[in-house]
Amino acid sequence: MEIRDNLLDRIAEAEKEGWLGEIEGLRVSLAGAESRIDQIDSAPGSVAINLGMSRKAPANPPRRREQGR
Repeated sequence: MEIRDNLLDRIAEAEKEGWLGEIEGLRVSLAGAESRIDQIDSAPGSVAINLGMSRKAPANPPRRREQGR
């Protein structure tokens, strides 16, 4: 999504500056990015899953007692 947003910003800049060749190349890149996003979104099992926050390991984990001591 960030790539798409960046391409849209670059297209707007190219239009403002009159960079006609750049505009066409960016539009081709945008079409490719949107196609790829659609493929990912429509892939089986492409449901967003909240994995939650990872647990931070304790700074000083308890040591195991060695047998025989």
